Amino acid sequence: MYRTPMITLYTDDLPRLTSFYEGLDFHVTSRSPSHGDPVHVELTLDRFTIGISTVTAAREDHGLDPQLGGRPVEIVLYCDDVDGEVVRLTAGGAPLLSEPHPFQGGRTRVAWVADPDGNPVHLVQVTADKHL
Repeated sequence: MYRTPMITLYTDDLPRLTSFYEGLDFHVTSRSPSHGDPVHVELTLDRFTIGISTVTAAREDHGLDPQLGGRPVEIVLYCDDVDGEVVRLTAGGAPLLSEPHPFQGGRTRVAWVADPDGNPVHLVQVTADKHL
């Protein structure tokens, strides 16, 4: 049902954090937007992916409010039906953090719910080619 899990880190300094992970042999495999200054990058090392997103983008694009005072992470799960999963998970008691909505120019559909401890779980449905 789910596949391709990854972790996303929120930051106020995307270039600094990206550079740190590149120094650990991670390689940028995706960025958004594809041109100009990125607000989200994905770096991969040996089939493990770390996403890095700016706090500003999380707030402006998705209505989230990540706090950098603790451990600002989220679990990302790719699935085939974001809307259906949101219905299923919220019916089971998961708080809805961000309604399903198109993102990346319609290439993906995304939503966020919280796990029982309040950690964000980011659901992603690829609706078009995900490459850079």
